[in-house]
Amino acid sequence: MLLGSSPWLQQHGLSALTIAIALAMLVGNTAYVHLAPTAAPGVAFSKRVLLRAGIVLYGLRLTLHDLGHVGVAGVLTDTLVLGSTFTLAWVLGTRWLGLDRRTAILIGAGSSVCGAAAVMATEPVVRARPEQLTVAVATVVVFGTIAVFLYPALFALNLHCHVIGDGARGFGVYAGSTIHEVAQVVAAARSSAPEAADTAVITKMVRVMMLAPLLVGLSAYLSRTDCASAGQADPAFRRISVPWFAVAFLGVIIVNSFVALPPAVLTLNNQLDTMILATAMAALGLTTHVGAIRAAGMRPLILALTLFAWLVVGGAGINHAVAAMFR
Repeated sequence: MLLGSSPWLQQHGLSALTIAIALAMLVGNTAYVHLAPTAAPGVAFSKRVLLRAGIVLYGLRLTLHDLGHVGVAGVLTDTLVLGSTFTLAWVLGTRWLGLDRRTAILIGAGSSVCGAAAVMATEPVVRARPEQLTVAVATVVVFGTIAVFLYPALFALNLHCHVIGDGARGFGVYAGSTIHEVAQVVAAARSSAPEAADTAVITKMVRVMMLAPLLVGLSAYLSRTDCASAGQADPAFRRISVPWFAVAFLGVIIVNSFVALPPAVLTLNNQLDTMILATAMAALGLTTHVGAIRAAGMRPLILALTLFAWLVVGGAGINHAVAAMFR
């Protein structure tokens, strides 16, 4: 967390979560082998309980009032970008690249919603292996970091070609609806135009809010398909597993929207939540071996690259079309 507060690292979109998993992977592939017997119960607790608790507390960063700041156009843009990106990940990942469904879903969630946090929130729903989770986190971190350097150049280009309308505000909606991590959105928007930063962050927060319904819908779909594959043909007897933490996450957002919590409480929550999520990321990194990532090959990277290209180009097209509709 101290490293994550470094101005230089913040400018390059590297948050405490990214640093935590990088450092933990370094330890996990060196000294951790001697500590694993003692540390394993705490690491498992962090990957399960702390991960879910961190996602729930993340809801205190958001309110339903954020919807009003971006308007119907912003919400529609976020919805179309998220839906198209996640669908592409699923279809291209499983049918074109031959990836297993869990890896494709994790990369799709990270690319379409909010980077590493979305990957971690989706893991309990798909029950992924540690190496699948780490591969997904690594890919979204790589291309999200590239976006921090790319988007300021795209802003300068847009001043001449005007693909994204409404000046800095319009570009802020574009950045918030297409860049992976919240920290990366802030870094890219501030580097593009300071006046674009607020709109970019609000648009991104609205996109993050869509994580809860995505998880609930994904859980329901996977429950139905898993039951069907097991031979339970009658939908009435299919048990739909709704992730409690996704519902709690949405509930916390609603409470935070109507109950005015003191700023000191919100600041403390943000610090605590960052610590909890960083701990969960560290636990993930400790149990991931480089050999497992290497065994995954180039296919996850190709999928993430394809999704990144779609976010940049297709996202610009979606932003342009929606802006034209509400002009």
